[in-house]
Amino acid sequence: MSLLNLFKLEKLRIEGFKAEGRGASDFVGEMELMFNPTTLQEKHAVTYQSARIQAINSAGKPALYSHTPPGDLSFQFLLDGTGVNFMGVEQLARTISGASVKKDIAKFKKLCLEMNGDIHQPNFLKISWGDFKFSCRLANLDITYKLFDESGDPLRADLSVKFVKDKSAKTIALESDKKSPDLTHLRTVKAGDTLPLLCKEIYGSSAHYLRVAADNRLDDFRNLVPGQQLRFAPLPRSNDPARG
Repeated sequence: MSLLNLFKLEKLRIEGFKAEGRGASDFVGEMELMFNPTTLQEKHAVTYQSARIQAINSAGKPALYSHTPPGDLSFQFLLDGTGVNFMGVEQLARTISGASVKKDIAKFKKLCLEMNGDIHQPNFLKISWGDFKFSCRLANLDITYKLFDESGDPLRADLSVKFVKDKSAKTIALESDKKSPDLTHLRTVKAGDTLPLLCKEIYGSSAHYLRVAADNRLDDFRNLVPGQQLRFAPLPRSNDPARG
């Protein structure tokens, strides 16, 4: 590591990807903030089923868990084109490259807000700042312009952003590790796995392997490929007796 990098302040970085897995082959670009935010606000919540009507003089009813919605991350950051906060080589580099607040905002919008024509939706994002990592999608963007040059171009802008947490289906399934046959499961095939055995593990019965094969459009359910990912959907209530 060079002496210059040793004393360089680590900046918050936003990376964009064209797939939820956020692999190196899906990388489309990144943006490093000019100034780190002074605060980061994470919000989390747990949702419970609506309370039913209860009898008068009763002590109450237990809260019945419904689901945990994804958390979100909010912060504000500044873009400045006056040059008062830069000096030396850093300011020279911005001048030579033609950097401006207008271009910085356009870059942020392209990375986080606008539709990626290859995937027909905005990019999948990952925010990194030191040990802090947050896989997400942009939910809200508010821009306040505070200073302008003679031509009307912005010289300073405050951006207020909110990102909603976003994990791949595979990551969610691994973290949840839910066992109930009433929930959707994702399984990655391992050597020796068979569809009837996987159905027995998830549903409590191997009788549903043809339904799972059809759901996953398997041409040959007898020869599963290690590394292949299979989806096991909840069983219809009419199939309850067969679960045993």
